[in-house]
Amino acid sequence: MSEVLHKLVGQWVGEEQIATTRWGEGGPATAEIDARFDLGGKALILDYRETRDGKPSLAVHAVFVAGPEHDQFQLFWFDSYGFVPSSPAQGLWDGNKLSFVRSSSRGQTRHVYVFKDDGGYSLALESSFDGGLSWESVMRGEYRRKTA
Repeated sequence: MSEVLHKLVGQWVGEEQIATTRWGEGGPATAEIDARFDLGGKALILDYRETRDGKPSLAVHAVFVAGPEHDQFQLFWFDSYGFVPSSPAQGLWDGNKLSFVRSSSRGQTRHVYVFKDDGGYSLALESSFDGGLSWESVMRGEYRRKTA
């Protein structure tokens, strides 16, 4: 399995800023993430729980797999809003950044994971409703490893 996906393994906590979008009001959120390899090391399973105003607000079960080339990846994203992928999001590793674009009847969502020198990472989610010509912010988060 790619060393890129190993960067996401572990338990994480994060601070997020949710943008006001057509789906709801923006504001601060916190997140807890548990990411581990499964299926004989063939897939990275990431479970995400977001909390807003002290209440659970979003849950995600994501599956990452490495593609045939060293810089290609796929993402299967399932969430408590009801998103079920018809096909995986294609991803690309570029230096310290892992990017995916998911497509559905709700438009496109771009995920950009940026790995930091201190071992943490950031995630930006953006949506497009015009085939990727323009993008609007959905969420930005900063994550660090959970300490005991």
